[in-house]
Amino acid sequence: MLSYQHSYHAGNLADVHKHALMAAMLDYMTRKDKPLSYLETHSGRGLYALDAAEAVKTGEAAQGIERIARLNWFAPDHPYARALAAVRAAHGARAYPGSPLLAATLLRPIDSIQLCELHPQEFAALRAAMESHGGVFHQKDGLQMALALAPPTPRRGVILIDPSWEVKSDYEAIPKLIGQVARKWNVGVIALWYPILAPSVTASDAQRAMVRGLRASHPEALISEVRFPPAREGHGMIGSGMFVLNPPWGLEDEAQRLGRLFAKL
Repeated sequence: MLSYQHSYHAGNLADVHKHALMAAMLDYMTRKDKPLSYLETHSGRGLYALDAAEAVKTGEAAQGIERIARLNWFAPDHPYARALAAVRAAHGARAYPGSPLLAATLLRPIDSIQLCELHPQEFAALRAAMESHGGVFHQKDGLQMALALAPPTPRRGVILIDPSWEVKSDYEAIPKLIGQVARKWNVGVIALWYPILAPSVTASDAQRAMVRGLRASHPEALISEVRFPPAREGHGMIGSGMFVLNPPWGLEDEAQRLGRLFAKL
């Protein structure tokens, strides 16, 4: 449970998909002059270096955000591009924001942030990365905290559920959690990221069953799935999925645009 470290995967194609959609959501929601809450269950360290040994070893960032930058998928005024530029202006040209720092870059002083991360080293790095932005930090199990924190104050807001999926029981537990959170926080935007796994991966059946269950239980939700080539030979992740309950206006258009772009890879 504590073995996963996102430093090996930061800036990969799944991050591009997830972060572009999260940036679009937050950009729209911050246009209204009302405060909002931002919550995350599995925050990681918040800030990554794409030239670090871990990122170079896997090559996932090279196949991800670095390749996408050359393809010009995002105009400079796109919220994802704006957040990335702001983080690099502050931390260097090879910096990459995790979801907490990306969100903090787009949020306003009137908004609130609560972040969960269980891994001790990742938690310490998260607090350091977020020092200038502030927030409330919980070194606790994020799935348990999701229920404890819902509904937050202010009630208007977003929760990102983004586990490592190394705990296979999460595929059964998380749909139940989403139902519970939605009942407590019916106005919240509930976003879940999940990997799309190759059929040869043991957990692929559980992953597909989870998505079928989510579709059946929440037919009104937005589900955005994209496929892409494995980052390296034998890599089991062949795509990225985002389930969004109560999606903000315009998010479906951005999801469709991304789907067309990923289909060309």
